[in-house]
Amino acid sequence: MKIGIISDTHDNVPMIRKAVEYFNGEAVDLVIHAGDFVAPFSFKPLLDLNCELLGVWGNNDGDKLALTEVSQGKIAGVSIVRKYEGKIILVGHYFETLDALVASQKYSLIVYGHTHKPDIRKIGDTLIVNPGECGGWLYGSHTIAVADLDTLEAQLVSLSLGR
Repeated sequence: MKIGIISDTHDNVPMIRKAVEYFNGEAVDLVIHAGDFVAPFSFKPLLDLNCELLGVWGNNDGDKLALTEVSQGKIAGVSIVRKYEGKIILVGHYFETLDALVASQKYSLIVYGHTHKPDIRKIGDTLIVNPGECGGWLYGSHTIAVADLDTLEAQLVSLSLGR
């Protein structure tokens, strides 16, 4: 199972569209958004994904009522746990207890955002993925990630708008 991972889009609609185009081109089975959509209008391009979308709230998400409506219920909470193909995935915007969650070895994949810095590593049987910032407002990077749930490997993808 191929999973697209995105976070910290912060209303950058052109980059969100670029990420959707990339995920659709890669034929991912699921896209996980680790929070900080920010405004409801910025969610709309995500509705063009050709797969399931699962998201969590970030600390900068504003009008949660409108975001819930626009997202058609695809933002599932502050943190969520889902089981896919026998593997447990934990998703949150940030985890103060990330080290303890990893040490538990309960999760096959832990996805988070918030730091705007990419973090892809495997500890024991747990793959940890922070795709960095798609929005690019903090560090000027526009990154997403693709994870393979079967091999528990992930790669960082750098996006650009190109001209």
